[in-house]
Amino acid sequence: MADLVAPVRVSPLIKFSRWSLLLLGVSYGAIRYSSLSKKENANREIEAKQKAIRDVKLAQEKERLAKEELAELARAAGVEPLP
Repeated sequence: MADLVAPVRVSPLIKFSRWSLLLLGVSYGAIRYSSLSKKENANREIEAKQKAIRDVKLAQEKERLAKEELAELARAAGVEPLP
């Protein structure tokens, strides 16, 4: 088998820099996540309010289209559509 060479000793400055940047990245991510989650929660509240309005409009539109379809079917069948 080939003889393995001993690993190179890493400078303490490099080790410190790596760990510092890792911790800095983790803390940045936590702060950024907190900021974005607050914004998203505000957007969800707004969308929930708009959803109620949108659902009412969609229900009205669906009812109107159903009445039009029934009237069209009645005309196609030769029956007088109900008012």
